[in-house]
Amino acid sequence: MNYEYFNTLLVQSIGSKTGSTAPQITPSASFGYKDAMQAQEIFEGTKKLPLYARVGNPTNTKLESIVTKIENGFGAIATSSGMGAISMVLSAILSANDEILCIGGFFGGTYTLVGETLKRFAIKSSFCEIDDFATIEKKLKSNIKIVLIESVGNPGLRLPDIKKISDLCKSYETLLIIDNTTTPLLVRPLELGADIVVHSSTKNMSGHSAALGGIAVFREVDSKSDKLLNQKYKDLHEIIKKAQKASLIAICKKRALRDIGMSANAFGSFLTILGLETLALRVQRVNKSVETVVKILEQKLPQDIVVNHPSLEKSRDFENYKKFFKNGCGPIFTVDCKTQKRAFEFIDKLKLATMTANIGDNRTLVLHMKSTIYRDFDKESREHLGITDGLIRVSVGLENPQDIANDFLQASIK
Repeated sequence: MNYEYFNTLLVQSIGSKTGSTAPQITPSASFGYKDAMQAQEIFEGTKKLPLYARVGNPTNTKLESIVTKIENGFGAIATSSGMGAISMVLSAILSANDEILCIGGFFGGTYTLVGETLKRFAIKSSFCEIDDFATIEKKLKSNIKIVLIESVGNPGLRLPDIKKISDLCKSYETLLIIDNTTTPLLVRPLELGADIVVHSSTKNMSGHSAALGGIAVFREVDSKSDKLLNQKYKDLHEIIKKAQKASLIAICKKRALRDIGMSANAFGSFLTILGLETLALRVQRVNKSVETVVKILEQKLPQDIVVNHPSLEKSRDFENYKKFFKNGCGPIFTVDCKTQKRAFEFIDKLKLATMTANIGDNRTLVLHMKSTIYRDFDKESREHLGITDGLIRVSVGLENPQDIANDFLQASIK
């Protein structure tokens, strides 16, 4: 992790030195072709020009190129939302009767996607804890097609050993997808062995809550010895023969984006690009602030309110935090007020924090989990995800960390 490297990379990748110095928006939904031959070449992929905005737009392409550099990937696809990115990848690769293994806790939308929506299409899902390597290996031996993890569990804050899991996936030739929404710049999953990284760019990447968006970033495919050549992926082999190194991108465009249309729009991508200019500055400040705030709160909150963050020695993920997340693990921490009544009283007393269903904003955000995102979940699912009656998720913003802590301390007074 090198903040100065990313500060230079981002501003130099976004601006132009001649003509318009700011990034430009191309809002057109369709694009004209010079002649019939050019149209054919664009559709067959030999001519790299815009085809139709559902499968590619110049503004989206600019965003994709920047995030590809951030993740050190081969290429990327911008989507309409973070859920759009995950849905695109899963629907492109999985078919009826396939199974996905979900490791650790998950954001509510991801959990319902794999546990309810995909189930309607006869795609199975199973779940295990981040350190249950016996179950992970057992599932990998059963020939599953995808393993899905969040780099940091939202809101449970479990921290997986990504390298160990990716090594297992490599041994059993199974695709590993990592949701890196919480930790852009802090973790580069492709370098740790992941195959695809997804983000909700609405969150940390933009920072300003003005642009809904998502993005998937892909590694390069080795068309001669890749895990995708395993027979369990035989329905993808025809695309791999044609697309070669770009096979994962082609699979997602031809088997999901083209037909389902979870495409990004130019204005959203433009606003996200503007946010990316300051991403490294914001990530550095926020992650430093999180540690400061949780240490103050752990010492000064009353005993009926418990703060949780992996940087605290009492956390069961403290060792993984020190080992794998030396620069922080994103903007989230939680406070557990034990009861919903106490949580509501606490939230309603806050003056600085904004109550909303988002994370990674420039402002500090809070949300009671059980009564909002997880309100329709059964008790068993909430317990698996660590959603207690009094759990409040906090996303730290750019404000003075002492001011944030003071706001929470005054709200805790009965």
